[in-house]
Amino acid sequence: MICKTRGIVFKTIRYTDHSRITKIFTEEFGLRSYMIRGFSSKKNTSLKSALQPFSILHLVVYEKEKEGLQNIREIEHIHPYQSLLFDMKKSSIALFMNDIMYRSIHSEEPDKALFHFLLNALTTLDLAENFFENHHLYFLTELSRLLGFGPMNNFSPFNQFFDLQEGLFTSQQPLHNNFLIPSLSQKLSIMISDSLHNSLLFPNADSRNEMLVKLIDYYRLHIPGFGEVKSHLVLKEILS
Repeated sequence: MICKTRGIVFKTIRYTDHSRITKIFTEEFGLRSYMIRGFSSKKNTSLKSALQPFSILHLVVYEKEKEGLQNIREIEHIHPYQSLLFDMKKSSIALFMNDIMYRSIHSEEPDKALFHFLLNALTTLDLAENFFENHHLYFLTELSRLLGFGPMNNFSPFNQFFDLQEGLFTSQQPLHNNFLIPSLSQKLSIMISDSLHNSLLFPNADSRNEMLVKLIDYYRLHIPGFGEVKSHLVLKEILS
């Protein structure tokens, strides 16, 4: 069946000298793996560009149920980025976000709310003129909610320790090391309820990086096989 859908490229890997397999999170079908042939042709420079991580595409695909590798009939860029590919800070944030997407999202079922969130997160970052240095922290917080393990926002003067394993704030420091101290717990509580993304919440690189490491730990604790993330190390250097 020939179908149309929008998609966000997660990763493209080499299959042979002339073909690639690309993982794309589609609006209509969820995560799909597509075989791309003729990839090494000199005429296919636009195709190579389209299949870069976090590209936003319009696709015409041959959708076959219960088949691992699918095929694409047409590919078209629908959001050529204005600044994201040329701004070192933005591109580093986007690459980190893409890494998290690839490690976190595995469902082959459609999830339009999740697709629209990812689309908005990338386009908002692309169009932001300033104060976007905390964008990836808010991204992690909201994505965890959409994936089903979002933090419970029960922070209070009595519940000041966020337990990363349990996903909620507690009145006493947990006996394990997977928790946030009260100052970071308060910031997380604000992030959960802050739809405007307060740019002053993390005024320096140290507090931002500390929260980033803890949020990555949170994902590792709640997503089996999440693995070791290294893309955040670039962020520490670029955003310091």
